Parts: sequence; C-alpha cells; structure tokens
Amino acid sequence: MSSHVAQSAAGTPPGISTAANGKSGQPGRQVEIITFAIGDDQYGVDIMAVREIKGWTGVTPLPRQPDYVRGVLNLRGAMVPVVDLRCRFGQGTTEATPMHIAIIVEIDGQLVGLLADRVLDIVSFDTGNIQPVPQVARGTRADMLSGLVTVENGMIALIDLSRLVPAEDLSDAA
Repeated sequence: MSSHVAQSAAGTPPGISTAANGKSGQPGRQVEIITFAIGDDQYGVDIMAVREIKGWTGVTPLPRQPDYVRGVLNLRGAMVPVVDLRCRFGQGTTEATPMHIAIIVEIDGQLVGLLADRVLDIVSFDTGNIQPVPQVARGTRADMLSGLVTVENGMIALIDLSRLVPAEDLSDAA
C-alpha cells in the first residue's frame, strides 16, 4: 500500500468523496477500495484506511456501549472496539461465526474493527464514477455513506468512516 492518499480535514479519504472534481461523473483519479458483504449488500472502504483483516474470534463485551459496539478485541496488546455493521445500519445483530471477519480500519487515529460477513475483492475505479447517495430520509444508513459506485457485479456503497462512529463512542469504547 502506498502512502500517497492523505486524509482530508474532515477525516474522509479524498478518494471516497463525491466531490472529486466538484461534480460526480467527471474524471477524477483512481482509488482502490476493499469490498465486503453484509448479507446481500456490498460495501467498501478506502484501502488506505485498512490496517488488517482477521477472522472472527469473538470479543470481550463492555458495559454501557451503544448496541452496535460488540466489545473489544485484543490486537497484539491494543484494545480495538468492534462495530457490528449490520447493527449499525439498522439490520439487526450479526450472529457472528468463525466464517465472519473483522476489518481493522483506522478512524481519526484510532483502530476500529468492522464486523462483516465476508471480504469480496479489491476494486479500483475513477472517483468520477462515484454517485451521490439519494437522501430519502435523514438518520438512516445513508448518512454514513459517502457515495455509490457501480461495478460489473453490482453496486457498492462507500462507507464514510468519519461518520460511522461518533467520536464520543470511539473514546468511550477505547
């Protein structure tokens, strides 16, 4: 992984922005994302935010956490909060099995695990292909997405990591 992709002031990787050149649909630059599944839905995060992908081994629950924070896992001595994406997106709690995965990402300088069903692929595309997320209702999972991109095998919802977990929830879980 190269380090030429920097985080914007808002914390969103610039490659996962619908404002690539001011308008979607215009040529931008190439970006790579890791795609993964939650049920039948495909999501992606900027590859530069991903630090590790590990198989599901369970977590230690913590008291008084939001429903979507499953607990913490010990990653070589670092306590990493794990977010159940299915729960965070309002689709119920994941019945995690050894077949599930935790994608370890960095959000605002802190490691966070994202519980997902399975990793799909690494996808590269031009930022000009990112389309805005239709805002049908506020307070939905659309608020946590930065855009949509169509690829040969479907549509990928791009997660805006800076909006996935409020800063106070990150500090409480750490």
